[in-house]
Amino acid sequence: MTLHGHLALIQAAALRAVDPYPAVQRYLVRVGNALRVAGADWRLDDIARIIIIAVGKAAVPMAQASIDRMGDARLTGIVVTKAGHAAHHTLPETLRIVEAGHPVPDAAGLAAAEAVTDMLSTTTARDRVLLLLSGGASALLPSPVDGVSLANLQAVTESLLRAGAPIGELNTVRKHLSRLSGGQLARLAQPAPVIALILSDVVGDPLDVIASGPTAPDPTTYAAAQDILVRYGLRKQMPPAVLAYLAAGIAGRVAETPKPGDPAFVQVSNVIVGSNRLAGQAAVTEAQRLGYNTLLLTTFMEGEAREVAKVTAALAKGIRAHGDPVQPPACLVWGGETTVTVRGQGKGGRNQELALAAALALDGLPDVALLALATDGTDGPTDAAGAIVDGHTAELARAAGWDPAATLADNNAYSLLDAVGALLRTGPTGTNVNDIVVVLVVQASNNLPFRLSGV
Repeated sequence: MTLHGHLALIQAAALRAVDPYPAVQRYLVRVGNALRVAGADWRLDDIARIIIIAVGKAAVPMAQASIDRMGDARLTGIVVTKAGHAAHHTLPETLRIVEAGHPVPDAAGLAAAEAVTDMLSTTTARDRVLLLLSGGASALLPSPVDGVSLANLQAVTESLLRAGAPIGELNTVRKHLSRLSGGQLARLAQPAPVIALILSDVVGDPLDVIASGPTAPDPTTYAAAQDILVRYGLRKQMPPAVLAYLAAGIAGRVAETPKPGDPAFVQVSNVIVGSNRLAGQAAVTEAQRLGYNTLLLTTFMEGEAREVAKVTAALAKGIRAHGDPVQPPACLVWGGETTVTVRGQGKGGRNQELALAAALALDGLPDVALLALATDGTDGPTDAAGAIVDGHTAELARAAGWDPAATLADNNAYSLLDAVGALLRTGPTGTNVNDIVVVLVVQASNNLPFRLSGV
């Protein structure tokens, strides 16, 4: 089997490990007339309604897992997911399904957020709220504050994305322009108890950042949000309504998001049910089965995609030259999420940009291949999940008339990688736990032979 074939097997193992359906069911069990949710018992006789709010790219399978566990419980709610991610569902009619825009919010998401607000405004102490969160929820459930429009939120999101702002900074700004983010959904749901089952798509799994932390205390401030806009030179691009609202928050004329110790969180439990680390560990296990000496280097990968690619290539070269940090046949695994500062006019995503930059850095190097994968199946505004490249990719591109360096400078990785057959197209995977990068090095520069097993 080829290196590309091995990478496909490793990819499949990583995605299986973070399937949201079994992840939710591990934390939700029906025991007679009670529902045990993340260790808490909900006695169905005492409950008027169970309100399910599922938001994110994995919202449909997470909701399906919950329904299958609950059986005949009194259910109502809403499921909001990215356009194209709700196919083939079998959810009951009591759950409204909405497909909305991501990464830039749209009118469908705005209507869904209004429906969630209306639903939670009617809760009593006899209701229970089950919140199912996965990556993309910040964009999929926009709820702009008074005086700020959906178009304003779209402008803020697009500007920060193009500037390469990491998700924590992007969400700091969004939390202070939303009525549901930054712990405010928990406040709205009172007096009903809330349990949030969360599939993390953020490096390090910080509860206040994942999905903009709708049920988590928010340690950030209006001043921090404004500082981020200043740091990226975006104040002049911001709609006046956005700047005015942040200024009002800094001056204390509008309330801050709820902070640690706020009574809104007394009846709230937040539980991480799946994360990038699980995917990385599964990739390691599969690579070992295939005969590779394997290391999970980190699940905290961050930074500019093309710079991370250079480090990745340097490690591959070190393995070939010296057997460091592991002897070939070697497999290195990273998890996390890079960013791209868009300066060109091309098309791509962070994993495609990383792959193209790695192809340039590995140019001419034999016996090396790299996989860069968005676990949700969509990398940037494209139909690709990422790419697989090796030491021949740049050569193939040049033979097809492409200039790889110029293409990278134009942020046009998608077009080049598509032309040489390097793109990965998985379609929506139903999960979302950041990105996975896998590098295989099968031979040292001294050409020592080896044997791969398990295939």
